[in-house]
Amino acid sequence: MRMAFVGAVEGSAIALRALVEAGMAPALVITLPPEARHRHSDYVDLAPLAQAGGSALLHARHVNRPEVIEAMRAGEIDLTLVIGWSEICGADFRSVARMGTIGFHPAPLPRMRGRAVIPWTILLGETTTAATLFWLDDGVDSGPILRQEQMEIAPDETARSLYAKQTQALARLLPEAVALVRNGAAPRIPQDHAAATYCAKRTAEDGRIDWREPAEHVLRLIRAVGDPYPGAFSTYDGSKLFVDEAVLLPDGHRYIGLPGQVQCHTADGFAVRCGDGASIHVTGWRCEGSAERPKLHAKLGDITP
Repeated sequence: MRMAFVGAVEGSAIALRALVEAGMAPALVITLPPEARHRHSDYVDLAPLAQAGGSALLHARHVNRPEVIEAMRAGEIDLTLVIGWSEICGADFRSVARMGTIGFHPAPLPRMRGRAVIPWTILLGETTTAATLFWLDDGVDSGPILRQEQMEIAPDETARSLYAKQTQALARLLPEAVALVRNGAAPRIPQDHAAATYCAKRTAEDGRIDWREPAEHVLRLIRAVGDPYPGAFSTYDGSKLFVDEAVLLPDGHRYIGLPGQVQCHTADGFAVRCGDGASIHVTGWRCEGSAERPKLHAKLGDITP
């Protein structure tokens, strides 16, 4: 069975490595060229893995272009795997592989179709989620389910820890799914479209912290949009200040000030007051142009109370 693999992110690399290690290296790997890396904050060039697995390599910006489809036809592809590619795969593309096209979605389909699923999962306060392999069809994340693995979400889950859970599940599920297809035993379980929900696209700007929000909301945003995504940020002295790690400050309500105001310095960071009177303790941060912590009683952000 000859496979094509399409992907361009960290999860793609983990999945491709799992296939290579299982003796299931694809015949063709299609990935973004390095000069297009700006399309994904977690971009990974799959060229080294393709070479390690003996796969032919094709750099492409769009999989629906005639040259990509022709390369797949020339490779006599039986099954296509689309793992980490932010583009709808058209009918012409999907028609090449005689056994079909499989995609991956880090959600319990039919719930949470769409974009930015890991951040939305944390922002919504979900307690469980799933990793799903499914057959691509004309819709968006709407095709029949092949495999789905449930997982718990920790109260302090971060984008990085949930990303790791999802990619670990993917590395387990994908070789099993390929074996099922090869043996003619892969299921096609229809989704309940009436139960579908849809996640909207997020941009880097959506990580801007609104210090008028309660402290727990601010902390949830920090956890949801951090590594491997662009991150939660505010502004300080005309520059962006990214907050990578923070926790609720014990007895933070004892500090009186404005939302977004630096209340105190600590041995390993600083505290910022939020809209509900609580404060968060920032222990990991990055400020453009400076490594120093904001000055005591400085105001972060461009908002007014």
